[in-house]
Amino acid sequence: MGYENPFALVKAWQEAANSQNIDRLAELSAPTIEVAGPRGSGHGHQLLRDWLGRAGLHLTTLRAFVRDNVVVVAQHGVWRSVETGEVTGERDVASRFRVNGQRIIQFARYDNLDVALDEAGLHYWDEIPI
Repeated sequence: MGYENPFALVKAWQEAANSQNIDRLAELSAPTIEVAGPRGSGHGHQLLRDWLGRAGLHLTTLRAFVRDNVVVVAQHGVWRSVETGEVTGERDVASRFRVNGQRIIQFARYDNLDVALDEAGLHYWDEIPI
């Protein structure tokens, strides 16, 4: 399935991550995807699988900013224990995605929307309706 724009691809990727559908997530991700967050960064589908298996994270997109192949989304994150399902944390975060064709090549999570926008080279006027 082709996506008409980078944000549509990011939405599909996020839906796969939220539903813990690792096969779909890998299909939407480049084999060398970079995953970056507060604990550092790494590359590849195995890292993506490991991250998804331990994170217990569900993200709800609140705002989106797009230019060319870069997407930043402001989100509300809820972390749950993988073992019990109990909420272990909750906060607003931002995620930056880089897209190449029909694949996500980079996913980075930030604790602050302004920092994510700055590192992506985006501005508030790049906001799109969601």
